[in-house]
Amino acid sequence: MSASASGLGLQGRRSEAASLERVLADARLGASAVLVLRGEAGIGKTALLEYASAHASGMHITAVSGVESEMELPYASLHQLCARMLDRLPQLPAPQHAALSVAFGLESGPPPDRFMVSLAVLSLLAGAATEQPLACLIDDAQWIDHASMQALSFVARRLQADPVAMIFAVREPVDPPVLAGLPQLVVAGLNDADALALLAAVRQMPLDPQVRDRIVAEAQGNPLALLQLPSFLAPAELTGGFWQPTGHSATSPIEDAYRQQVQALPEDTRQLLLIAATDSTGDAALVWRAAVARGITSAAATAAEAAGLVELGSRVRFRHPLVRSAVYRSASVTDRRAAHLALAEVTDPIHDPDRRAWHRARATTQPDESIASELEQSAARARSRGGAAATATFLSWATEMSPDPARRVARALAAAEAALAVGTVDRTHDLLAVAESGPLDDLQRARLERVRAKLVSTQVRGGDTARLLLDAAARMAPLDATLARDTLLEALGAAIFAGRLGPGEREVALATRAGPSAPVPPRVVDLLLDSVADRIIDGCVADADRLREALCAVRRQQDPEGVDSPDWLWLACMVIAQELWEDDAWHELTHHAVDIARRAGRLSVLPMALSYRANYLVHTGDFEAAAALIDEATAISEATHSTPVMYTSLLLHAWRAHEPESLDAIEAGARQARAQGEGRALALAEYATALLHNGLGQYSLAQDAATRACEYEDLGFHAWALIELIEAAVRGGDPVTAAAAFDRLAARTSTSTTGWARGVVARSRALLAGGPAADALYRQAIDELERCRITLHLARTRLVYGEWLRRENRRQESRIQLRAAYDAFTMAGADGFAERARRELTATGETVRKRGDSALSALTGQEAQIARLARDGLTNPEIAAQLFISPRTVEWHLRNVFTKLGVSSRRRLHTALPFAEPAQR
Repeated sequence: MSASASGLGLQGRRSEAASLERVLADARLGASAVLVLRGEAGIGKTALLEYASAHASGMHITAVSGVESEMELPYASLHQLCARMLDRLPQLPAPQHAALSVAFGLESGPPPDRFMVSLAVLSLLAGAATEQPLACLIDDAQWIDHASMQALSFVARRLQADPVAMIFAVREPVDPPVLAGLPQLVVAGLNDADALALLAAVRQMPLDPQVRDRIVAEAQGNPLALLQLPSFLAPAELTGGFWQPTGHSATSPIEDAYRQQVQALPEDTRQLLLIAATDSTGDAALVWRAAVARGITSAAATAAEAAGLVELGSRVRFRHPLVRSAVYRSASVTDRRAAHLALAEVTDPIHDPDRRAWHRARATTQPDESIASELEQSAARARSRGGAAATATFLSWATEMSPDPARRVARALAAAEAALAVGTVDRTHDLLAVAESGPLDDLQRARLERVRAKLVSTQVRGGDTARLLLDAAARMAPLDATLARDTLLEALGAAIFAGRLGPGEREVALATRAGPSAPVPPRVVDLLLDSVADRIIDGCVADADRLREALCAVRRQQDPEGVDSPDWLWLACMVIAQELWEDDAWHELTHHAVDIARRAGRLSVLPMALSYRANYLVHTGDFEAAAALIDEATAISEATHSTPVMYTSLLLHAWRAHEPESLDAIEAGARQARAQGEGRALALAEYATALLHNGLGQYSLAQDAATRACEYEDLGFHAWALIELIEAAVRGGDPVTAAAAFDRLAARTSTSTTGWARGVVARSRALLAGGPAADALYRQAIDELERCRITLHLARTRLVYGEWLRRENRRQESRIQLRAAYDAFTMAGADGFAERARRELTATGETVRKRGDSALSALTGQEAQIARLARDGLTNPEIAAQLFISPRTVEWHLRNVFTKLGVSSRRRLHTALPFAEPAQR
């Protein structure tokens, strides 16, 4: 229903109108607002957007409407939405300026990261809103191209304190996943009273009561149906009660009625309408050029405009999207192809080659190599603009247009790889079937198997992925050694990830050793692959030097592209650095990974980098900073619809020990790990359970969980589980189990020279010892751990030493250690261990008062991040760029920070936030 067309306002839409007015009012007051209108075709979403536009007084309005045929052209809708703001491009930070310019085809350059494009749009809209509040109206969002919708969804989730209102309208039952979680308003049908009132208002002649009631029943509250159905009925039908409803849904008779109206028009008018419906640009000049090429004169427009179906001014505007679809669907296949051909012939091959290639593909009935080649070039251009979904689609079309079987197979395989990269699983399966039906050479067969293995991992991450990748690598080995080694690295990562639920890393490691040799000089990935494979085969002692060599190579690596590989982050940060007990490397690599991902705007890998960094911070006792990074990683994962990384959150729950919530969260993580075949995550959940129970002094439960965690040797944190097993077994009166676990721990640390490794070994040995030997070992452990970054292990050493001293009746000395442990645990928020230390202190006769919350505990996760960055001297624009928000949002959060901390300016943050991360050494 068009409010402007009917002159009726919004009959029966008082609550919806009020919601829109609140959104606009919030934006005028400087608080960003987002709303998604959902409903079936004709239900009134467009009328509500028109209402919002009419009531956006004092605001700048920018709008875009999705067109079904443009869904695969990357950033087409985003370009249209931002067109009037592009004069602000030079004011954006250089990386954002470059990304958006390439995405919009204004400049050439390497493919922009889609999230840097999204950040640029955020900056563009926020900047425009500083001059005047902004209303962004997005109609038919289900037909907005994928790249544009990703950017718009990102912006909608990151706007917080900018005077911007974003209102989407999306047709149900279509459900773009990128809109999930945004504020929703379901636009339902009108009730009978409002429907009758609307129907009476639009009819100038009386309706037969039976016909009136049947129209209301058939329309099912759909305003467009109520407005349009009577106009398509003959007077006798309206007054005599003879009309027989079709019984279809409300939208079917509307489109059928438009189709009948179109069919009644002259032939030239129908052809003109078809060309206009086939074009996606709305460019009237282009439509007229195509029409003239088909011999259609300007007189053809008169009947169409008189019927109220379309406006042909400087732009082509259909009365309703259903008119466009009715025109196109009512045309014969031959006429549709003729319209596409006419548009292809008048579309500029230099300035708009992709749309021309699309029209050519739709105009032909037979495969055509020239068209396939153009579509392949369009795919390359889409890739350069960052349109991953469009790349897959153009390659799919190129596959269909390929007459040569060999080229068809090659294009189908490339399309399958591209489709998998954007997560379109069904399309990937279909394209693999096409590729498999043709003449595959051996390398193509291996590539196909690699894609099929990755397909398996998108559904259930288990042992099958590693085995399938291993088979693909074996096929590739004699044909492409580099690709084979890359595939082996993926297989090794999959095997490590699957852990106890997979085939075992040894099988992959042996295949790596027997496979192609590394090039000379080796790449960093080659060093990683070979060193980890050797570690798995030869054990923890034999190949520590090779692991160190690989770790040094990664630390020297300065190529930002390295962050794109999850395997690099996995093996370097979470396996090698921890296997070698290299806390300095762990700090450096995680800090470097987050820094590069932030600067490059790579949100595809930033959540993983943030999780790895948070894991490190947990072990340094900086829980608040770790929690903030976990929250940020989760928010980004939700915005990008990727699987959240749960590992560090389980550890944080274990350390905080907020029963029963912590145990429930860990158990939920274990269930999820089993369901997804994530053996490594399952082991981590068992380790976290042991850690939680040790902190609470529940040693029997801790030993059970630690035993389960140690049943499989998960690289990176297996030794952590051994530490928990040793302490739980000693405290639970099982010295035999503790001694056996210690022998395994000592072997794993024997080649490490770090204070972290030597400290935990000395502490674990002291737990098993007695008398002067234990005392010396505890002192040695404290001395070693004081020189490393892993402060929680130092606190735990002081705790167990203090417990030992108390049992030795050395109360004064025990109080010193227990007090230091209690202070460290309390400051971090490790409540389980803090309570254990408090009980021991009480047993010594000391009164322990509960500590107050830290300053940061009053802040939200994002406020805490912003406060830290502001304290460290970053400006608002610099903070905004790091956290993917606008400078105005930073300013708004800082005002809240100042209020909560009781300070007047950022200069006072150093005093209000004393608990900074440990200094670099």
